Amino acid sequence: MFFPVFLFGGGRRTDQTAGRGEGLTTSMTIAWDDAFKRNNIMWKVPRNIRMNDNIVVREDEIAVFYRDGKALAYLDRPDRYALTSQNVAILGWLQKVFTGVVQQAEVYYLQKRIFDGKFGSKDPFIFEDPDFDLIELRTFGEFRYRLKSPEAFVNQFVGTFGAATSAEVEGRIREELVKQVYVSLGKMKEAGMKVTQLATNLNEIEQRILSETKPHFANLGLEIVQVSGLSIPLPDSVKAAVATASAGRILNRNPATGTQQYAFADAMKTAAANPSGGAGAGFGLGAGIGMGYSMAGQMNQMQAPQQVKVCPKCGSQQPMTQKFCGACGGDMTVAPATGKPCIKCGKPVAAGLKFCGECGSPQTLTCPSCKAENPGSLKFCGSCGKPLSG
Repeated sequence: MFFPVFLFGGGRRTDQTAGRGEGLTTSMTIAWDDAFKRNNIMWKVPRNIRMNDNIVVREDEIAVFYRDGKALAYLDRPDRYALTSQNVAILGWLQKVFTGVVQQAEVYYLQKRIFDGKFGSKDPFIFEDPDFDLIELRTFGEFRYRLKSPEAFVNQFVGTFGAATSAEVEGRIREELVKQVYVSLGKMKEAGMKVTQLATNLNEIEQRILSETKPHFANLGLEIVQVSGLSIPLPDSVKAAVATASAGRILNRNPATGTQQYAFADAMKTAAANPSGGAGAGFGLGAGIGMGYSMAGQMNQMQAPQQVKVCPKCGSQQPMTQKFCGACGGDMTVAPATGKPCIKCGKPVAAGLKFCGECGSPQTLTCPSCKAENPGSLKFCGSCGKPLSG
C-alpha cells in the first residue's frame, strides 16, 4: 500500500508517494531550496519534525533541533538524515530527545555564508564635547556578519528575542550594532577625542567598533567580520559654529583688515547661495567683482592714511606738504610747538616755561590785586576777577 509523503523546501510543498511496510503514517522530507535561501540566514520549518521524517542538509547549511526554549542538537554535515530507530547508532542523541511523551521538535535551518547588512541610528547619541557642549549625533554604515555558534544563535534569537524570520534577526543585529557603535564613541570621547575630530578618525572608529563587537556578538552566536562606510554627520549648528570659529582665527591673525575681509567673504557667500534673489542673477559674479574692487580700495586707504602736521602757531592740523598754515598763515617750517605760542612774539614756548625763549617776555601775569599767577593770554584774574593790567 502507498501513502503520501510531504516535501517541504523553503516554503514549497509537493506530494510524493513512497512504500510503507505497515501502519498508517505520514512522513516528511525537509529541504531548504536554494531559490528560497537568498539573503536569509534562517528558515523555520513549517511544522514540527517527528520520528520517521527525513532531513536534507547541504554543504552551506546547519539544521538545528529546538524545543522547550532551547536548542537540543544540530546537524552540520551534508547528508540526508532518516530519523528512524534504525539509525540509533548515528542519531542516538535524537532518539533520547524523542523518547517520552513529546516525540517531536521544531527545526531551524541556518546558513553558514557571510551576509551583508546596513545600519543606521534611529535615536541620536548625546556626545558631550568640551567646545560645543552636548551634541546629538547619528551614525550610518555597513557591516558583514556570519553565523558563529548555531546553539547560541537559536537560543538567543529564537528563545530570548522571539525571532522567527531573517528580517527580524537582521533588525536585531542592527539595533545591537548601533549600541556598540555608541559604546565605542563614548570610550574614544573619554580618551580625549572631540566632535571636530570624528571625520579624520573614521577608519580608527571602524576598527574600534569591530574590536568592541566581537565579545558581545559572540554571546549571540554571531561574528561581525567587517564594519565599513561609517558616516557620522555633524549637525548644521556645529558646522556653522566651526565656520565662524575659523573666520575668527583669521580675524585674530590680521585684526587691521580681518573684519572687512570677513564681512566681504560673508556677503559673497550669501550672494552665491542666492543667485536668483532680488539683486538679479548676475549679482553673484558682477556685483561680487564690483564689491571686490570697492573693498580693495577702502582697505588700501585704511592701510595708507594721509599724514598731517600741527601748526606751531594756531595748533590746527595741516598736510605735511604745507609750508604755511592755511588757517592763520603761520610758518609751518619751524619746529612743532610743544606748548602755547608766546603772548608777545607768537613763537612756541615749551610747556612749563614762564618766559619766551625767543623774546624773553614773561608768559604769566601777576594779578595786581591778589598777586595770583595767571596765563599771559588772560585779561582778568582767575582768582579774584579783577583786570590783570593797570
